[in-house]
Amino acid sequence: MKILLLGEYSHLHNTLKKGFSALGHEVLLVGDGDGFKNFPVDISIKPRFTNNSFGQKLKVGLFKITRIDLGELERGIRFYFQLNKFKDFDVVQLINEKPIKTTPFLERFLLKKIFKNNTKTVLLSCGIDFISVEYLLQKKFRYSIMDPLFEDPSLKNEYRYVFNYVKKNHKKTHQLVFKNIEKLIASDMDYVLPLKDHELFYGLIPNPIDCETIVSNELIIKDKIIIFLGINRGTYSKKGVPFFEEALSIIENKYGDKVKVIIAENIPYSDYLKLYKEAHILLDQVNAYDQGYNALEAMASGKVVFTGAEKEFLEHYQIAEDEVCINALPNSIEIADKLSWLIDEPNKIIEIGKNARNFIEEHHHYKKVAEKYLEAYKS
Repeated sequence: MKILLLGEYSHLHNTLKKGFSALGHEVLLVGDGDGFKNFPVDISIKPRFTNNSFGQKLKVGLFKITRIDLGELERGIRFYFQLNKFKDFDVVQLINEKPIKTTPFLERFLLKKIFKNNTKTVLLSCGIDFISVEYLLQKKFRYSIMDPLFEDPSLKNEYRYVFNYVKKNHKKTHQLVFKNIEKLIASDMDYVLPLKDHELFYGLIPNPIDCETIVSNELIIKDKIIIFLGINRGTYSKKGVPFFEEALSIIENKYGDKVKVIIAENIPYSDYLKLYKEAHILLDQVNAYDQGYNALEAMASGKVVFTGAEKEFLEHYQIAEDEVCINALPNSIEIADKLSWLIDEPNKIIEIGKNARNFIEEHHHYKKVAEKYLEAYKS
């Protein structure tokens, strides 16, 4: 099968490509590397001109005057000049309903070319989109990434891109995509809930994780418990980072030299992996029902991860609370209490770390997941 993977978030398409290739399929991955994370792609549409010093100044100045983003425009232009390479695929999979991340008009123009020149298109829901944002704004989750904004409207700049998904211009893109896709797949429970009643919804296929490259060694605890927190300033409030920071302050005051805290901010993916390598516990995100990609990779390496693990997730996989990861609630005291429990009972850290690795191998192994995608394509 010849497969085009269009766009990249959090290493998902890279790992899925590896699974497809291992099963004997021909795969092409196109994207911009997901910003500063700089994931590898086969054909890059990453802005170059607008990332140099002069281009940045021009981009900022033009945006202030016209609200036109030159970086978005550059992505679209780079994609356009590669269009002849994106034909005659059996399946095109979009990472999101805005996979090229260019201006709305150009996004639709380019997607029409993709739909016309290929056999079948499948859409992933693994990031916000029109349907999920509407669901969030209607406050249908018990808690969500929108809660910080609901509580503090001054955060509106951090959420500006979220609201772009329900603007008239993007709604046209959403409608175009949904007229041309054959099915819709969710990558975790946070996207299942908004989509579960949609006629095109195929179901949940878990994120693929490279269990062969990610080494899992049994956690060894000597004199200190090491806790890692990675911060992306663009999602600082949405991920609930302030709750983690407050909890860490409590823990450092309570345990002093018994703990070591590592904090990394806005670093490339490869550097991120090196920094959390020595950690026993990783703090991922608060406002979620299921695990994102960073959490899953940390679980694969045998870490204890504070992340989304709500009852819907537990019921789907038929596991117990705190069995494979810790559900991080939007409450710094409760997060600190869970951290204290682990620090006081280090054997639990080792036990949960082992369970986490086994869970990833059973449900997220990249070859198993690739097979599930192939079944979806053929169904």
